[in-house]
Amino acid sequence: MAGCVSRVELSVSCQSLLDKDLGSKSDPLCVLLQDLGGGQWAELDRTERIKNCQNPEFCKKLVVDYYFEKVQKLKFGVYDIDNKSFDLNDDDYLGGIECTLGQVVSSSVFTRPLELKQGKPAGKGTITISAEEIKDTRVVYLEIEAQNLDKKDFLGKSDPFLEFYKQSDAGTWQLVYRSEVIKNNLNPCWKKFSVPLQTFCGGDFNKPIKVQCADHDSDGSHDLIGTFETTLTQLQKGDGSPVEFECIHPEKKQKKKSYKNSGIIRIKSCKIETEYSFLDYVMGGCQINFTVGVDFTGSNGDPRSPDSLHYISPDGINEYLIAIWSVGSVVQDYDTDKLFPAFGFGAQVPPDWQVSHEFALNFNPSNPYCQGIQGIVDAYRHILPQIRLYGPTNFSPIINHVARFAAHSAQQGTASQYFILLIITDGEITDLDQTRQAIVNASKLPMSIIIVGVGEADFKAMEFLDGDNGVLKSLTGEPAARDIVQFVPFRQFRNAPREALSQMVLAEVPKQLVSYYKWQGWPPVKAPEVKIM
Repeated sequence: MAGCVSRVELSVSCQSLLDKDLGSKSDPLCVLLQDLGGGQWAELDRTERIKNCQNPEFCKKLVVDYYFEKVQKLKFGVYDIDNKSFDLNDDDYLGGIECTLGQVVSSSVFTRPLELKQGKPAGKGTITISAEEIKDTRVVYLEIEAQNLDKKDFLGKSDPFLEFYKQSDAGTWQLVYRSEVIKNNLNPCWKKFSVPLQTFCGGDFNKPIKVQCADHDSDGSHDLIGTFETTLTQLQKGDGSPVEFECIHPEKKQKKKSYKNSGIIRIKSCKIETEYSFLDYVMGGCQINFTVGVDFTGSNGDPRSPDSLHYISPDGINEYLIAIWSVGSVVQDYDTDKLFPAFGFGAQVPPDWQVSHEFALNFNPSNPYCQGIQGIVDAYRHILPQIRLYGPTNFSPIINHVARFAAHSAQQGTASQYFILLIITDGEITDLDQTRQAIVNASKLPMSIIIVGVGEADFKAMEFLDGDNGVLKSLTGEPAARDIVQFVPFRQFRNAPREALSQMVLAEVPKQLVSYYKWQGWPPVKAPEVKIM
């Protein structure tokens, strides 16, 4: 397996973007996609959206694993976002570029004109990307408030927000954090926030940091309230009591002899903590448990018929088997005993021919474990002629089954076990409300759910369960604690390389695993040594 050389964070800015909004400027956002081969691209990350701005400097860094020995094709797309939907098809495309990660990391600054498609210039706008290796896993946590800020709005007070900049080796200032805007308030208290230490000051506690406080205007012409320079060492000096800085407006200070300041910025707390990565947890002893659930409902068609989704072709495969192999072959490397529980649902099962939504593929309910991915494949082939495809299509029993094991593991209070459930289905779902509740419950556990849709069905219900368009809620309105579902329709990958499907469906798992343990505050079982740079 290729070894990740390092993690790289990419800073993105654009210049002279196209104007797509009538009466105002565009509201740009940049999306980073990775080439999966066969014409398939997967989204890796996206920046924040900046309102009314033709020359955005995006604050959110795009993080990507860098492999020296791979040609990593990337696509940067800039969109004008006019709604809250996660789907970019409704938004205006301002242009993009295709390049390799190698090109970006080998240039100190990488600037290219935006194109509407490869070889076709957008006519306006450039994109600039700079890369920085992440060598440090520590994170700066800050709580900040202000007092007596200058009033900047004619009819109201001010709408203050903060921007933090670090000084580059060349002496230029690079944006590292932008806070939320607090409306109509001269004594604001901003939300606690965190920035990786590397991003914040390059790991150098004495590197100059510039803090700007400005009054937000919806047309993008923000007014400076004041600024000050400091270092991380100074920000940390409070030792339990706030550290105060005078917010100075340079022009006002020059003009008025009686000028004192434009307000006081108070650092309520500044702490440094270690942020663990997916590899930290895996190398620290976290086992990943893989369970498969297979849809045996009647809508799949009679397995003996060549047009059935369960029909095994003369070369011994069907879409169910390809999905099991693709995902399982990656996940099995993280499980030491290679014993995987596998279940079916929606079929009538011998000897009493009752419909079951949670039957062991090997017909052994007390020991549903199959030896390796080959064991799951063998059990699937063996059971197919012995059951009757029936219905309805209920997901919740198998989700709740795996959740019981995840809940038992969570009671140990250590980052030792994580559970991945792969459900392969033809898309018709009968117990949507119970499934929503099961997913919301499972979101509080060390668990991720991957759904692969086979066949040509309308997968709207599956897309709804995948929380990409907003947080999934149960019928009672309880939101999921975190996004744990990834849905992919198999038909997108029929002509793509076999590994493209596994890359797509497993892309979110590392983030989901880390987000769970971070939420619980659990370090790896065997934590890595933190090297002080």
